[in-house]
Amino acid sequence: MTSLLKIAQTADEQQISEFFQASVGQWRSERRYYSLPQGETKEMVSMITVQFLPQGDDELRQLAQLHNLTDLNSLICGAKVSWQSIDLNKTQQESAGITVFGAEGNTLYRDRGFATTKPVTAQYYFPNLNTLCLRTEYHNSLFEEEIKLIGDKYRTRQTIISRAGEQLMIGQYLEKRI
Repeated sequence: MTSLLKIAQTADEQQISEFFQASVGQWRSERRYYSLPQGETKEMVSMITVQFLPQGDDELRQLAQLHNLTDLNSLICGAKVSWQSIDLNKTQQESAGITVFGAEGNTLYRDRGFATTKPVTAQYYFPNLNTLCLRTEYHNSLFEEEIKLIGDKYRTRQTIISRAGEQLMIGQYLEKRI
């Protein structure tokens, strides 16, 4: 008989669960992207909704299946994130979508990546209780992201995108809970 809940979690699994739960809600994200080396900037505003997914949730089971995991209940928790982004320079919708994250050990499974609709994985760690760091690699690109909770009303994020050892873009975000 397989239990839907694991009794023992790693310290990182406990932290990711607490981090996802602390991130639940709606956020207004002010974003600035710097293209390197030319330094062009792009400013955007995104409305983000974060939902917590407990172990055994149908969406986590589907994510586990998408990643061909043998135990569909192995993801100990996750988050469903939806967004709508507007390019401030063009005042038009830039992008909208939904992505699902699920955690097991130090791996974060995603149903899609930053620059692909295919499933990807990231390695994650916590340098402190309020900061989640992700490292995702695919298509010869590296995506390094830091998300920091500041109290219960703010988050900062930074993403660095590199290819062949050269940094291509830096994204910086200030997010306020609404």
